[in-house]
Amino acid sequence: MLPFALPDWGQRMLTALAIFLASLLAARLLSAMLRSKLLPDQIEENPAINLLGALLYWGVLSLGALTALNQFFDVTAYLAGLGVAGFAIGFALQDIMQNLAAGILLLVQRPFTIGDMVEVFGQGGTVRNISLRATELETWDGRILLIPNAKVLGEIIVNYTRAQRRRIAIPIGIGYGDDPETARQALLESLRGLPGLADQPAPFVRFQSFGESSVDLTLYFWIDTRQTDIFAARDAAVVRARAALEAAGVDIPFPIRTVYLEKTTE
Repeated sequence: MLPFALPDWGQRMLTALAIFLASLLAARLLSAMLRSKLLPDQIEENPAINLLGALLYWGVLSLGALTALNQFFDVTAYLAGLGVAGFAIGFALQDIMQNLAAGILLLVQRPFTIGDMVEVFGQGGTVRNISLRATELETWDGRILLIPNAKVLGEIIVNYTRAQRRRIAIPIGIGYGDDPETARQALLESLRGLPGLADQPAPFVRFQSFGESSVDLTLYFWIDTRQTDIFAARDAAVVRARAALEAAGVDIPFPIRTVYLEKTTE
């Protein structure tokens, strides 16, 4: 206790100062905890994450400041005015705020991270950056796309990088005069030693239908994406399959059309 009695305004001043200092300390602690604990370290320097920490910091600090000011006068009327102004500003900047909120959600939920190969909004490529407004995507043919975060969050996202195994299907047609089982064994044998081939599930061949000029089948196999990518695996498998069928004497026919000409007399 103080050795002397403070006037009423002095007590309010000390109370307001204590509330403000406590809110300042809480804002710093919560902001630091958010950056270090709740979000992954590898993207900690992303500007959207820094903004999220700043929003938490200033939100807690503003709440403490308003509580401190309430020791001297009623801040309800001022808060009502700020609410009307905030509504008007938010309505004018709704698209920007929508993309900003979507960007923060993308970083918190982490459907993908920088460097992941994804397909989103009908475009496939590698994620290069996640900014406050848009996600930067480098497509597989080298184009740079800036997709608004709100559109990214509202679309189906396919993350190829997180899938440690991928199935590849290669359609093939063999001649009607060839033995299906010979073709099956040749194709399965061709996959032995394929880089990145997964043991389970095992490769298999399924015959699909009778085509116009061939018996249609599909070769299925799984690859480990940590060892190879889907494009390299498909390329190697097609080359091996063609060589194996040729070695086994199995024909891969061209499309055939039979044309009948009828001679008419006048």
